[in-house]
Amino acid sequence: MDVAERGTAERVLALLGLLQQRQVWTGTELADRLGVTPRTVRRDVQRLRTLGYPVHASHGVGGGYQLGAGQDLPPLLLDDDEAIATAVSLLAGAGGALAGAGDAALRALTKLDRVLPTRLQHEVRALAGSVESFGGGRVPVRPEVLMTLARACRDQVQAAFDYPSGGEPRPRRVEPYRLVSSDRRWYLLGYDLDREDWRSFRVDRMTEVSARTWRFRPRTAPDAAAYVQEGVASRVYPHRARFLLHAPAETVRTQLPASAAVVRPRGDHRCEVLSGGGTLEFVLMHIVLLGHDFEILEPPQLRERARVLAQRLLSAGAHPAPVAAPPSP
Repeated sequence: MDVAERGTAERVLALLGLLQQRQVWTGTELADRLGVTPRTVRRDVQRLRTLGYPVHASHGVGGGYQLGAGQDLPPLLLDDDEAIATAVSLLAGAGGALAGAGDAALRALTKLDRVLPTRLQHEVRALAGSVESFGGGRVPVRPEVLMTLARACRDQVQAAFDYPSGGEPRPRRVEPYRLVSSDRRWYLLGYDLDREDWRSFRVDRMTEVSARTWRFRPRTAPDAAAYVQEGVASRVYPHRARFLLHAPAETVRTQLPASAAVVRPRGDHRCEVLSGGGTLEFVLMHIVLLGHDFEILEPPQLRERARVLAQRLLSAGAHPAPVAAPPSP
């Protein structure tokens, strides 16, 4: 970019900043502020329109240039104070308990992190420490931990942290792939270099989190959300079972939280459910109480336990409760 092009770019950005500060500017006011002619202002307005900014022009008393709303979101121009406030708000949203907003906040924060000047980063960290959240069901995590892991995923560098194993925190080295948010927790899907396999980790259980400088070549990864959900719903439990439910997947998903089961459609009116629990009987009763006809797919021994349970329930309903004798006069 030569000197003339750089001057034009800086002037166009200055024009955008002025249009964001006030509702309406006349062409003369903008020309005076920028030190150019009204004709140059008209050309720069057209350049902004080409970039996707809807700059409207009106004539007469009270008329002038006005920045309006468009169909697509164009790049935003933030001053230092606005950038700090935006980053702190996103940090609070990503690390807090606001279900459904944390993942979007984290995606936006990683985009802002790419362009946030170094001189502002220490102010963001200082202010973020004074922001807390309450309410909702999500287990809170430290926003700076989320940012460290998000950067590592984005930059494809190894991450290191301590993680509980057998009751004691142990060092782990992973190639981070994706951060996944559930209705209650944040998880990291990564390739565990010591165990040579994919693993998911609860972010709120991590300590001493750091991103390393060693880059890695991305491996063929499983579907991050599906892998984490299956692990949360079944893989961590000692007993797992699969069922075929005679009900649409959309209906069953409204009855089961994502952390309790994996629901896969099997046509329009049936679905497969994978769930886990401390005992097979607990998993079976969980499915019974949904109120749909179902079949047991696996494990085979659960079919016999279902017959025993069904007989027990029939027996319990076959004998009326004894009528208490009236009290003696």
